[in-house]
Amino acid sequence: MKIMKKVNTFFTLAVIAIAGLTSCTKTLELDPISQISNQSFWKTENDATGALNGMYVKLRTQAAGNLFAWGEARSEVMDRSLGGTAGLQVFFLNELNRSNVGVSAANNTINSTWQGMYAAVHAANLLLKKTPQISFSSENNKNQILAEAYAMRAYAYFVMTKTWGDLPLVLEPTEGSNPDVIMKERSSKVVIMTQIKADIDKALGLFPDNAFKNGRNMWSRPAVNALKAEVYLWNGKVMQGGQDDFRTALKAIEEVEKSDVVLLDKYESVFDYTNKGNKEILMAVRFQDIESSDNVFMNMYIDNSYMNKNTDQTTKDLIGVLGGLPAFTISKLVRDQFSVDDQRRNATFIEIYAPVNGVNTFYGSVVSKFSGTVIGGARKFYDDIVLFRYADVLLMKAEAQNALSLDPTAAINAVRKRAYGVNFPVHTYVNQSVVENDKAILKERLLELTVEGKRWWDLVRFNKAFELVPSLAGKPLDNNLLLFPIAETTLSLEPKVKQNLGYN
Repeated sequence: MKIMKKVNTFFTLAVIAIAGLTSCTKTLELDPISQISNQSFWKTENDATGALNGMYVKLRTQAAGNLFAWGEARSEVMDRSLGGTAGLQVFFLNELNRSNVGVSAANNTINSTWQGMYAAVHAANLLLKKTPQISFSSENNKNQILAEAYAMRAYAYFVMTKTWGDLPLVLEPTEGSNPDVIMKERSSKVVIMTQIKADIDKALGLFPDNAFKNGRNMWSRPAVNALKAEVYLWNGKVMQGGQDDFRTALKAIEEVEKSDVVLLDKYESVFDYTNKGNKEILMAVRFQDIESSDNVFMNMYIDNSYMNKNTDQTTKDLIGVLGGLPAFTISKLVRDQFSVDDQRRNATFIEIYAPVNGVNTFYGSVVSKFSGTVIGGARKFYDDIVLFRYADVLLMKAEAQNALSLDPTAAINAVRKRAYGVNFPVHTYVNQSVVENDKAILKERLLELTVEGKRWWDLVRFNKAFELVPSLAGKPLDNNLLLFPIAETTLSLEPKVKQNLGYN
């Protein structure tokens, strides 16, 4: 919710119109839209479609790095890499404060303030206000746009409340400069969660069907049900909502399972650049040549400056064309938790060894899960940012079942069976106590979802951050520190917003 001294409707609509025009290509797989002018905007169905497209561009800006910074960078997964830290050490060392949290890092893909997510909220609010006034070729088309706008607003607020807790609640587009309207105090996270649930229900009621759009990179009913499952798991655990929340999460997952989703046979094929929008994906943010810049995964690979020339040729062939700036890497603590017969190991990271005094010695590692593609001889990091996929949903199913004292083993073993292949029989999970099951589910989520922007929020939901994150060891068990500090830039723009407890 970036507050400016003067905000006018023309500027806001022009930005959205331009965003819609520049991205209305194969990225979102929409038909070309007509020329949009200030006089004609919000008059036709194509105008609403262009604005919808612009809303997804706002999300892509945040998905380039911020979603990872908020959802995983503070966890035990990350560590410094061969190229230093590029300012990212404040996350994995848990040294965040009001001054450093809003500073751009990692080639400007991360700027950890909430302004960008509020831009997505604003785009959704505009759609929700203006779309009902437009005549559509069919009511289903109108309802589809409204459903996606409600879904985006729910998702944005959910990401933000997990990250900062209480938030200014903005449900109308900012179209003026009245400070009484545009400057708001924070509403409690209980109020925010109530709004998230209401928006999810409205979205689910408006989607015309259970289908995915081509590419699976726009909100759909199955994707919103996946979001609903996580929302209710969070509410049930973090906010002590209880058994009804877990039952609601389980019902949402059952709805996901009725849709066109499957576990792919090979783990690595889920993330293959040539296999975007496959049937395991429920919702992803599309990155593609010309239409976007490299995303945060460029900071998890390696370029010529850092590659050891004495590394064996087999490893060099696996890494392929070099590129990026290595500032993040998967920690040894996490790498060592992958067994050698787990196909997710090689599909997630590559370890680099080189001889030192005749002994093959660990040199570094790169993330192989999202290694982009090679265009014109250069590696470009245009992997989609996956928000929800079916394996994630299956593990949420196990989590909800376990919380209800139901047997979660079928869901756990469905994920493990793919991971271990012919060796699955020795890795078959057997139902244990609720505590032991939760421990197993949390570890399975680590192995399955490493670097997918989930781990920090998983640790918070399972109440294990202080136990499992080395940089939090020995610190006071202050749950306020599980939230992010509010950046100095945000506080200077929003005088009614107060800093989170636990931060100066």
